[in-house]
Amino acid sequence: KIKNARWSQTNKCWYVLLNKEKHREIVKAFKGIATIDQTELHDYLVAKKKASKQALQNNSIKPVISSGRVIKNGYTSKQITVYKSNKIHPVNAHVLPDMEQQLKLKAYSRSTIKTYLNEMAQLLQTINNISADELTPEHLKRYMVYCFEKMLLKENTLHSRINAMKFYYEQVLGRKKFFWEIPRPKKALQLPKLLNEKELAALFNALQNKKHKAMLFTAYSAGLRVSEIVNLKIAHIDSKRMQIFIERAKGKKDRYVNLSPVVLDILRSYIKEYKPPPKIYLFESEQTLTAYPSRTVQQIFTQAKKKAGIIKEVGIHSLRHSFATHLLDKGTDIEYIKDLLGHFNIKTTERYLHVSKKQLVNIGSPFDDLWTSESIDW
Repeated sequence: KIKNARWSQTNKCWYVLLNKEKHREIVKAFKGIATIDQTELHDYLVAKKKASKQALQNNSIKPVISSGRVIKNGYTSKQITVYKSNKIHPVNAHVLPDMEQQLKLKAYSRSTIKTYLNEMAQLLQTINNISADELTPEHLKRYMVYCFEKMLLKENTLHSRINAMKFYYEQVLGRKKFFWEIPRPKKALQLPKLLNEKELAALFNALQNKKHKAMLFTAYSAGLRVSEIVNLKIAHIDSKRMQIFIERAKGKKDRYVNLSPVVLDILRSYIKEYKPPPKIYLFESEQTLTAYPSRTVQQIFTQAKKKAGIIKEVGIHSLRHSFATHLLDKGTDIEYIKDLLGHFNIKTTERYLHVSKKQLVNIGSPFDDLWTSESIDW
């Protein structure tokens, strides 16, 4: 009857999380039925508290040194695959399995589960033999300062780490409002990176493979994410209503986007001419006959960009940014663009107002007026 209790067929007993809430549930369940011998539990908790207190006094929250190669955001190559890492002390061995179970029960996406577990594992490796369940908001504040000052983590990574820790302490351990005392780092305002019309034409012309062309045409024409491109099915193309159905996109949200008549003709030609023709997914892998890997589509874009001589530091997501910005330039209402992109919040879409030239194009520099009205030497 106790939530999240697990039966061990090997040891023929039940397991529950070691916390006050579960302890109260056990005591309540056996009240008036049996007495509970808590001698061993008491001795264990006293020893555990004493060890944690001693470790904190010795300032044991310090980095775990890895011999791995340092790569982006302060991680090392060994730290990237952390779920089965032997650097996690036995006192915290339960944390990741319990966290993974709760994430799956709440039906989080695979990518979010992987991110949260990786971020939480970084904390567990750092605190070593200190019990994660005993940490206070003050300890986590010090840890976040360490991540910022010593590990040099960027704001987005810091937010991701806070989200992972927040999930564990509030959703797994049930400590409500545990993170109210911990401020979040201010994110930098990053404008979307996009390609202009000439760059897009050069990019598309650099492609020779018709499947690859059709992929990038579809991505730009409908403002799709790379994950949405590879998961497109033939059945999702509705030529009668001239719509494309985007199934379970980011945030598990379905939506419809407009189908370009030009792209429809291109897709029909691609399906008719390509051998072997796709059967389920619009862009199928020839080797596995399943959806194209996202990484492969990203590489196709990168190679085409290089061949086209485009030096901007942009990825395939720039096609989506370009789609939104070019619609704004043509006078499309931002509310419609929000729905086409599948954004939850209009503020996400409003970023494109900063890069659209629709309103800015008619604003002249005051220097131009000064140059024409006054006598200035050159």
